[in-house]
Amino acid sequence: MIFGKNVRLERIMDRATGNCVIVPMDHGISIGPTDGLYDMKETVDAVANGGATAVVMHKGIVRYSHRASGKDIGLILHLSASTDMGKTSNSKVLVATVEEALKMGADAVSMHVNIGAETEPEMLSDLGFVSDRCQEWGMPLLVMAYPRGPGIDNPLDPQLIAHSARVATEIGADIVKCSYTGDIDSFREIVRGTLAPVVIAGGPKIDSDEAMLRMVKDSLEAGGKGVSIGRNIFQHRNVEGITRAVSDIVLRGYEVEEAMKNIKK
Repeated sequence: MIFGKNVRLERIMDRATGNCVIVPMDHGISIGPTDGLYDMKETVDAVANGGATAVVMHKGIVRYSHRASGKDIGLILHLSASTDMGKTSNSKVLVATVEEALKMGADAVSMHVNIGAETEPEMLSDLGFVSDRCQEWGMPLLVMAYPRGPGIDNPLDPQLIAHSARVATEIGADIVKCSYTGDIDSFREIVRGTLAPVVIAGGPKIDSDEAMLRMVKDSLEAGGKGVSIGRNIFQHRNVEGITRAVSDIVLRGYEVEEAMKNIKK
């Protein structure tokens, strides 16, 4: 079903560049309702109109948000979850299936795996199962892979990020999402070792638009294939503008200064 994967990947990745601008909106399970995720239709319209190629969300939210009145946009159904209220928030469990994603018309599925967490073995087992189903049905698999757990002192350690990202590829990820390491040289090694296309996470809310866009630009220079940025897009004062700025860099090769012009004060 490789052909099926390729067809669906073209719905969430730009055909000309092979890059993508993904906006995850799965935060409602982990942290609850938050700014940017109340009027979901409005937010999805804004990122779609800004040029994002796909959004990530849980199955119950799709009916309230996806493909509203704006431009069409790819749908990635998130299959795993945990809440920040629990003592084991780093331990993700499956809450949806590949078959459900197919029935909902999703273009891809995603999973979050924390390498180093107490339940790492169970998460790796789940990832192997989902990867098998994705292969069977021709469904692309995005894996969010992070070093997190009681033994992880520095989750931004390039070696730990490299290891976590490689684990995702080894078990079948078609796209790997990981943290940016902070500099081009070290992130280039992440990309080299991952093999599958790599996109960067946005991380906590960043106050500086320029700093965020510079991170995006540098990740591309290191060989990254785009972004999967949530809060720094959907909680921005100008959601459509920041999405367009990111899209101009990722999909059209703009410089940071040029892209900044899209963000109205």
